[in-house]
Amino acid sequence: MSTSNIVKGTCLCGAVSLSTSSLNHHIAACHCNMCRKWGGGALLAVECGSDVSFSGEENIGIYQSSDWAERGFCSKCGTHLFYRLKENHQYYIPAGLFDSSEGFVLEHQVFIDEKPEYYTFANETKNLTGAELLAQFAD
Repeated sequence: MSTSNIVKGTCLCGAVSLSTSSLNHHIAACHCNMCRKWGGGALLAVECGSDVSFSGEENIGIYQSSDWAERGFCSKCGTHLFYRLKENHQYYIPAGLFDSSEGFVLEHQVFIDEKPEYYTFANETKNLTGAELLAQFAD
């Protein structure tokens, strides 16, 4: 990783820290049922590709949430650390973990058809239903 554009973050207790130089500043909100159950609301995450390094890896718990993805969390404080696609190890990191949010923009929402009526984001975003999102990954 080039040290000039490394972005760092930590879990709540500091037992796990992460760094990446592949941060996409476009935040995606996922409203799927699993993300809402995982965190109590929409997952606000940034795509970081596969270029993510962790320290304190012995404190990372992994939950196999589907056939194609897994979710990581700090086993000490419970902080949600990542959603990772198994096939290509592509990471989606919760935006709130990073030390700085400078340049972040809520750019799109996925599984908009599963979003409950009790909240709405004011930002104008691109919106995809679950079917539209999954169609992008079809062969």
